[in-house]
Amino acid sequence: MISLNINGQAHQVEVDPETPLLWVLREWVGLTGTKYGCGIAQCGACSVHIDGAVMRSCSIPVGSIADSKITTIEGISADNSHPVQVAWLAHEVPQCGYCQSGQIMAAVALLAEKPKPTDADIDEAMTNICRCGTYGRIRTAIHTAAAAGKA
Repeated sequence: MISLNINGQAHQVEVDPETPLLWVLREWVGLTGTKYGCGIAQCGACSVHIDGAVMRSCSIPVGSIADSKITTIEGISADNSHPVQVAWLAHEVPQCGYCQSGQIMAAVALLAEKPKPTDADIDEAMTNICRCGTYGRIRTAIHTAAAAGKA
């Protein structure tokens, strides 16, 4: 049995410690906002926060993070009122939307570290892949969220 702190709630899961966090979140805990993309930690669709740092959950064995604080897209706001989510909608960032939870998690982590990022900061931090190519909108939304503060 592995104990996890996910979005401020304790969860007990009986899984192999080598099971990737992504599958524990989706299959055992029922938090499906975190998406499977590539399975090799390249695309970022599976991004979550572990102790405040953005990480790719498809490659993290759940047994290695039992004492960590895990935040998923469902945990950043109960009502989509987080400044990043508001900016995402205002700038119509999503096209297909598949990568957006991971993109938002990366943007939230960036703004926690650098509340007023430059374009270069955004380019360096936002390594998630968007096959629809909404990178310009993503950058604009991050600047809007930064201007709104409280990100």
